[in-house]
Amino acid sequence: MGSKGREIIGMDVNELLDLLRRAYSDEWLAYYQYWLGAKVVKGPMKDAVGAELLQHATDELTHADMVALRIIQLGGTPVTKPQDWYALTNCGYDAPDDPFVKTLLEQNIKGEQCAIGVYNRLLELTREKDPVTYNMVLTILQQEVEHEEDLQALLEDFELMMGAMKG
Repeated sequence: MGSKGREIIGMDVNELLDLLRRAYSDEWLAYYQYWLGAKVVKGPMKDAVGAELLQHATDELTHADMVALRIIQLGGTPVTKPQDWYALTNCGYDAPDDPFVKTLLEQNIKGEQCAIGVYNRLLELTREKDPVTYNMVLTILQQEVEHEEDLQALLEDFELMMGAMKG
């Protein structure tokens, strides 16, 4: 990283790199959880849910790319071994072992809520200390909030449809 670029960071760069590596691990696990969920989803509205999960998978991969580039700019190295993602993850990984629409939506809503918390903390930490990371985190946080909203809307639609079928 350029020395002036590192100089403007008003916090411990190694601490920031650790937090970014954790977020990077979260993004890869979220990508795979969404991608696989889109492939195996079953039940009512599976086409709509699968399409949404696939779009979110693409977004999570983009987030991983953004975070990796920032880690490199800061003079660090992204996590190089996928098995290390589990040790570093903030949000974990919910395998889509139950492919039912409602289960997958609930799992992914939980993941988005965790991601919102992670990026909100990063936003607070980098505010007025690292404008480049702050702007990246703000962009990702906005998308994670949209993801939660999208998934909750699909879950509401699913529940309304199931309620209408019972009535």
